[in-house]
Amino acid sequence: MSSRVTMRPANKNTMLKVVILGDGGVGKSCLMNRFVSNHFDEHSYHTIGVEFLNKDIEIDGETYTLQIWDTAGQERFKTLRTPFYRGSDICILTYSIDDKVSFRNLSMWKNEFLFYADVKESVQFPFIVVGNKSDVVSEQREVALIELEAWCNENNISSFIETSAKSSNNVQEAFKMAVQFWLRAESRADRNENHSCDDTIDLRKKNGDNRTSCCSGNSEE
Repeated sequence: MSSRVTMRPANKNTMLKVVILGDGGVGKSCLMNRFVSNHFDEHSYHTIGVEFLNKDIEIDGETYTLQIWDTAGQERFKTLRTPFYRGSDICILTYSIDDKVSFRNLSMWKNEFLFYADVKESVQFPFIVVGNKSDVVSEQREVALIELEAWCNENNISSFIETSAKSSNNVQEAFKMAVQFWLRAESRADRNENHSCDDTIDLRKKNGDNRTSCCSGNSEE
């Protein structure tokens, strides 16, 4: 399997697979439901295995259909969730700002995703980090924003945001940010591919200019 993230043209109704990872209880299902249906249920049960919902989002005049996969955070469901990582376009790493352990486990979730999604170029992959439950009172906060920034810098992740599924604060913005990050990764990948194409050398040619385009149809058989 290719180690490069599979990128698609940013055409209308582009389908993007988004997987949400994080410890149980951080609010992954609540984030998904708030985004998709603007509904919040603080008594919702933990996800068993995986669930997914679709929603269209428009950015710069283009429509993207997000297929959002909510995964169970408990270790006993690992074998159920990991097969769904493959083919993901975006990974949202989620923790609760009133739970320091869930923040510390971000690295575990990131590494699990990279392994089971078979992604080699991790710096290129569109990760976004979401600190949920920003509605809690300051005395309950266990993870400062500066800690989030530091962790993202150490892990080469440029997109992060704090949200509240309960109040809906920044939920729409988080998913919009995820798509925008994917678009930037798409653009970088296309530029790198074009650069690689321009620098290809055809070693089968014995005479003349050895430099040729890999996109040329003039190669000898």
